[in-house]
Formats: sequence, structure tokens, C-alpha cells
Amino acid sequence: MKVYGLVGPSGTGKSYRALGLANERGIPVIIDDGLLIRGAKVAAGVSAKKEATKLAAIRRALFMDKEHAESVREAIRMANPDSILVLGTSLSMIERVALNLGLPPVDTLIRIEDIATEREIRMAQRQRREDGKHVIPVPTFEIRKDFSGYFIDPLKIFRYRGKEKRLETLEKTVVRPTYSYMGRYYIADSAIESIAAYNAQSLEGICRVLDTSIVSRADGILIYIGVSVYYGCKIHEVLEKMQEMISNDIARVTGLNVLQVNAAAKRLVMASREEIGGL
Repeated sequence: MKVYGLVGPSGTGKSYRALGLANERGIPVIIDDGLLIRGAKVAAGVSAKKEATKLAAIRRALFMDKEHAESVREAIRMANPDSILVLGTSLSMIERVALNLGLPPVDTLIRIEDIATEREIRMAQRQRREDGKHVIPVPTFEIRKDFSGYFIDPLKIFRYRGKEKRLETLEKTVVRPTYSYMGRYYIADSAIESIAAYNAQSLEGICRVLDTSIVSRADGILIYIGVSVYYGCKIHEVLEKMQEMISNDIARVTGLNVLQVNAAAKRLVMASREEIGGL
């Protein structure tokens, strides 16, 4: 197995460029901040960007937890790649990761300055310093469940490759870890319930929101909502539309991963003549 190392100071755009570099050199597996990434999927590991402190993030990125390291070693054994790209802020960090994962010594070292211009590096550092933004080189749908409650945005990069100028799309994810905030934040259940109720109440066919409740889990939230509906409306269609609206709006506004929206029509209401005409 050939081990490549991509080295550069924190916030210089290593994760942003890792996927493109791996594609160009035919490297099937990437090790970045505690994750084993194969193709466009997270094959194993836990992201250091989920940790609450910088010290915990460093320990996670170095695979100092035995159970974490063993799970990634096993995934590497099963994948049996001919090459692997390891990201790090220094050569010693990359060598430490390789040692903890039982990888061969680094064969080829690539510096961020070799694949990014000085201007691009300065822009990446400014975004990290001012906005606390971090990039994970996998599509958003791959990790949304692991980053429920974090501010998370998809990032799509379009580029042309080869002599035939074939259009290629690379999707990555921008997150803002807990340790990037000046202080702490949380989203109250009452705020989520209000967003759900607002969406439901604005939907034609819904008379009133009767009750809402939230169940929080590590991988996301479950929403329960009961409504009264007007007699004569297509209840099934109305509830399906309500579920979609609530799920999309809460995910967009809060960054939470919505696992389920459980909607129930608990009461039928006879509409007035004018209301019936509008349904």
C-alpha cells in the first residue's frame, strides 16, 4: 500500500482539495480528521469536528482512542486499497496517524502550497478565522445524521477534466464545529415546535394545530404533531404535504436532522360555506 500525505497548517484548505487530489492521482481512500472516506462515502470513523473542544478534536484526529482506531483499521483491511491519502497539519501528525492505524510509512508527501495558490490559501484561512468554517470531503446526505444541530451546508464544485473536457461534480460539506463558537448555543424544543406549527397552520385544509412534541436523539429529532382538519379535504394528501413542509423547513432553519414527522388528524371540523368553497 502506498501512503500519500497532504500537509498544511490548519485552515489552509486541505479537506477542500483532498477529494480532487485523490481523484487526480487515483487514490481510493482518504483519512481526514478521524474519518475513513472511500469514494464519496464515510466508510468508518468518527469526525473530530463533532468534538466539543479543540483538544478532544486533536485526539480524535490522531486516532488515540483504541476502539476508534481499531474500527478504522478493520475498514482499511476490508477495503484493501492500493493507496491511501492521509491529511495532517504536519509530517509528524501524518506519521502518528499512520502508526496508530498500522499503515506503512509515508511514501509521497504533498504540501498544500503545491496544489493551491497563495491567494486561495489566504482565503481559506480567513474563512476559518472569521467564520469558523470547516470542510468535510463527502456529500451532505452522507453525514447529516452525524451532525444534527450543527450549522451545515452543501458545497458543490463543478470542473472539467480530461481532453474531452468532461464535466465532473464534486460535493463536499461545510460545517461549523462546536469548538468554533465563541460560547455555546442550543435550540429549544419550543422553537422547533413553533416552526412545525407555523408550517402546518399555513397549509390549506388544516384548521388548527392541537399539539406538538419533540423527541431528540443523537442522530436527529422526531416530531409529533396533531391537527384538526376541515371536513371534505383530502386528509392523506394534506398530511403528507404537511410532513414534507415541516421536515424541509426545520432542516433548513436549524440544521437539525429530521428523522420523522409523525402527523395525525385528530379532529374533523365542518367548514363554513365560504371555507368549503376555498378548499
